[in-house]
Amino acid sequence: MDGAFFQDPPRLANTFDADAVLRETLARLIPEPGALAGVWRALGDAAAGPLAALAREAESSPPRHVPFDAWGRRVDAIEVSPAWTALQHEAARWGLAAAAYEPELGPLARVHHFALLHLFGPSSAIWTCYLAMTDGAARTLIEHAPELARHAVPHLTSRDPATFWTSGQWMTERGGGSDVGGGTHTVARREDDGSWRLFGTKWFTSAITSEMALTLARAEGETGLSLFYLEQRLADGSRNGITIHRLKDKLGTRALPTAELTMDGTRAVRVGEPGRGVKSITPLLNVTRLHNAISACGMMARLLQLLRDYARRRIVFGAPLAAAPLHRETLAALQVEYEAAFALTLDGARLLGRREHGVASDAERAALRLLTPLVKLLTAKQAVALASEALEGFGGAGYVEDTGLPVYLRDAQVLPIWEGTTNVLSLDVRRAVARDGVLEPWIALSRSRLEALVRGPLGRIASEALGHLAAPMALPTDDPASEAGARRFALRLAALAAAVPLCEQAAWSLDQGHGERSALAAARWVRERIPPTGESSEQRLRESVVLSGL
Repeated sequence: MDGAFFQDPPRLANTFDADAVLRETLARLIPEPGALAGVWRALGDAAAGPLAALAREAESSPPRHVPFDAWGRRVDAIEVSPAWTALQHEAARWGLAAAAYEPELGPLARVHHFALLHLFGPSSAIWTCYLAMTDGAARTLIEHAPELARHAVPHLTSRDPATFWTSGQWMTERGGGSDVGGGTHTVARREDDGSWRLFGTKWFTSAITSEMALTLARAEGETGLSLFYLEQRLADGSRNGITIHRLKDKLGTRALPTAELTMDGTRAVRVGEPGRGVKSITPLLNVTRLHNAISACGMMARLLQLLRDYARRRIVFGAPLAAAPLHRETLAALQVEYEAAFALTLDGARLLGRREHGVASDAERAALRLLTPLVKLLTAKQAVALASEALEGFGGAGYVEDTGLPVYLRDAQVLPIWEGTTNVLSLDVRRAVARDGVLEPWIALSRSRLEALVRGPLGRIASEALGHLAAPMALPTDDPASEAGARRFALRLAALAAAVPLCEQAAWSLDQGHGERSALAAARWVRERIPPTGESSEQRLRESVVLSGL
């Protein structure tokens, strides 16, 4: 029909140029980027175009498990789309594993690396899951198995698609989940020649097409869990005692092959100290939790870019949606969440880079121990909430699969689950404070950072943040009342932790003439998003018993 109305869909432009938060944060943390600025811009162009197209294609052609070949032989092949393979090649070429380990940037390598992940992630159909575990495996081998590292890490950090390896992380068993200690029943048996073989079932193994994996098992005759390295194929190309039962049918991350498998005599090499497997795998978890956070940030940034473009195109009641005060206020609130999430995540990446290069102070190392679970738990919850609000911002189009919008909410929902749920991470924060003594060094470091801003243009907001930092907190103890308040305690610490780099960024942006956006974001965050103190843990515990019905 002539004159019929059709909605104009949102369009992506260069995702680096469109993200002032990313650009200004990088300008503060890497003031002389040199050629890196061109890399970020080029990746922003690719993310808006060819990479996004590959991600859509990979989503439309999910992986398939082929247990037998035409002649009845067990092959357990995983067929993935050409687009999924192309994303792997692009990840290698852009150095999305290599960048963290190349020496030119020193301690700032992680900041650059996370900028790349931030740009690539939303256009990767969650191929970044492979990158997280690959990065974590490389770091674990470097710290705990130098000989294996010499063999595997050059592959894990290669920029050549022909030699690039990825790694899986096989921890979850049928009764396991977060209870790794009580739920791991995989057995490691030592052969007469000193080699190890693994026997057991892993219920949830992402990145199943990876060349190698790290997994936990109980060595016969020993106490505790040990960490093991394995390669999926033997020298002759046959499977290394691994049977794949099925691929998981998941709410989201549908292009990502996730399998249930059994190891029956899988050849493996022990990593780290006997019986200290959970400790040995800690470097991997620290890295993957920060990867989880940058995935959340990338998703938030992408949705905000799409929402802004759509608001300028969508005409309602005779005017662009962008002109509606209530819609602008909704996007403003989402922008504050994104700015805080990104500030906190890049602060964690900055500290990780300093620790990896041996220049972190004791206080910074303590801060990183505390921030790692805080960064992950806060940003994951933010990503789900923002994705839900964003889909609402597109109206009915946000609920229609072929617009490509619902995938963001489906994929966001895994972020609070991967690498530890919010409750598991809250208990980890509780342990870090009570056992590792990290709270006081972090408070002292945060106070000094905020005090440096008090006499500047952001003085009033920095002073308010200092007031929150000085407010008494009910420190964790071993009693049930304290555990009931662990999530609120962790979320308050996370909000405070985000306020520190958020204020630093805002002060820098004002000083550099970048306008007041980041200052307004910092002000809103400090005034509206830091939970109050003073609640009784005992009262909270009593209420939770009544209200939960448990």
